[in-house]
Amino acid sequence: MVKVTRHDFTTRSDKTLSYLDAGPHDGPLMIFIHGWPAIASTWTPQLTTFASLGFRVVAPDMPGYGVSYKTKDKSDYSMQNVVTTLLSLLKHLERREAIWIGHDWGASVVWAFLAHNPEFCTGVVNMCIPYRTLEMGVDELVKYANRDIYPEDEYPNAQWDYQVFYQDQANLDKAIAFYEVDIDNFLKAIYRPQNSAGHDKPAITATVCEDGGWFGGADKPPQTPLETSLLDEHTLRHLGDAFRAGGFWAPTAYYLNHDANKEWAEDWSVNEGVVSIPTLFIEALHDHVADTHNSTVKEPMQSYCRKHTEVSIEAGHWVAMEKPEQVNAAIARWILTAIPSAWPFDKKTPLKRNR
Repeated sequence: MVKVTRHDFTTRSDKTLSYLDAGPHDGPLMIFIHGWPAIASTWTPQLTTFASLGFRVVAPDMPGYGVSYKTKDKSDYSMQNVVTTLLSLLKHLERREAIWIGHDWGASVVWAFLAHNPEFCTGVVNMCIPYRTLEMGVDELVKYANRDIYPEDEYPNAQWDYQVFYQDQANLDKAIAFYEVDIDNFLKAIYRPQNSAGHDKPAITATVCEDGGWFGGADKPPQTPLETSLLDEHTLRHLGDAFRAGGFWAPTAYYLNHDANKEWAEDWSVNEGVVSIPTLFIEALHDHVADTHNSTVKEPMQSYCRKHTEVSIEAGHWVAMEKPEQVNAAIARWILTAIPSAWPFDKKTPLKRNR
């Protein structure tokens, strides 16, 4: 049975980052980066699988989340500062490089890490959010909106309207109060599976500014039965306790750095953003917000990533939780084909093929 342990370390900026660790200490390193609103343990199906295959797997509670550091300085959650924290993590682990895996905001952080620090990447796997989009600011995402679904006069910010909502301080305060008034029901409502029924329809996130808040401007999250979500009682309790202890301000502060992120992204330090490291993009076909299947948002990624693979999975936004076996198989297959030297073969026991 795989044993997952928790560790803390002090970053270069004298802040405490906490992470989960499993697998052989000398195995090839995989680092899993979660998004909003999640914590390290949401990667458990991936951590246990790849640790059992001989990888060393690490998943931090990202800055602002779980038991990692939290501040009230929004700049601590800019791409540049978060990437710097991940560089500290890699140094702490005494490794030169890793396979980096991200989802949601975590995907954007990993893309930014890759763009500025490719020498520390064996390969990169990201889910739902393509390269050269969110890490460059919300305006970059809006450029690729499907205007057949989101006419500009009616939905100026398309499905990314909720991110624009946070830019007003009063709205930010209102959103955070909404999340925190009933954390369990908010999490159950967010962590839900999706299907094709939402295709070709505006997402609920497209009218947050007009409605004055989430779910039509409601005062509190809707009552959501646990069985309709992707969470079990243990995962809900773990997530809920994390956000009850730490709140939602710091996690939501990632959305407050679009201008700073854009400025840093435009200052490409390596090859003007062109990527030669092997990359894998896992597309969630039923993600109604990050609708990569129904827009042109993947085009920059396909243009800039020169050793690129894509896999599409019939799942919603939480693809790694909804379809963990398919996600794990896609990652394993990609490692074996795109970066076979990163697979933890026992060098003393050569592979034998059936004849």
